[in-house]
Amino acid sequence: MGEIRITTPLTSEALKALKAGDEVLISGVFYTARDAAHKRLIEMIAKGKELPVDLNGQIIYYAGPAPAKPGYAAGPAGPTTSGRMDPYTIPLLELGLKGMIGKGTRSPEVVKAMKKYGAVYFGAVGGAAALISRSIKKVEVVAFEDLGTEAIHRFYVENFPAIVIIDLEGNNLYDTEPPKYRYV
Repeated sequence: MGEIRITTPLTSEALKALKAGDEVLISGVFYTARDAAHKRLIEMIAKGKELPVDLNGQIIYYAGPAPAKPGYAAGPAGPTTSGRMDPYTIPLLELGLKGMIGKGTRSPEVVKAMKKYGAVYFGAVGGAAALISRSIKKVEVVAFEDLGTEAIHRFYVENFPAIVIIDLEGNNLYDTEPPKYRYV
């Protein structure tokens, strides 16, 4: 396990180097989307419409940033529970989504699709939303503005801290780590 710096858009080569448990600092651009935005994206895909963002090589952060205080690009922007996005994830992976950031477990179907399409799941620390927001340098609403904090935002980040939870091979910290700490 070590700290690794990665830049978006993500490449297959960069993802191959990541292993479950690696600490990463992400720089570049990624997008936020929560339940309501995911639902709209899937509806657009079903209707054959062009999505408002090109997901190929991109990361979606499951977050809805709070309003920014003066002098800050974003307010607190902590992760939401990733499992809520599982019903919508596979079609986005099929379109080239390469990374997701959130908290909590993913369904076996999503993990299988991640392996098939070459994507990684990163964990962000819940409860550290104010600290996380310090790595966000600029925020733009790019789609579904009517959803407020659940709109799709483009984040420009520098050294956004995350941990590889599930790597390309399907190695999953939620499977491997809890047994180490069980009281027998």
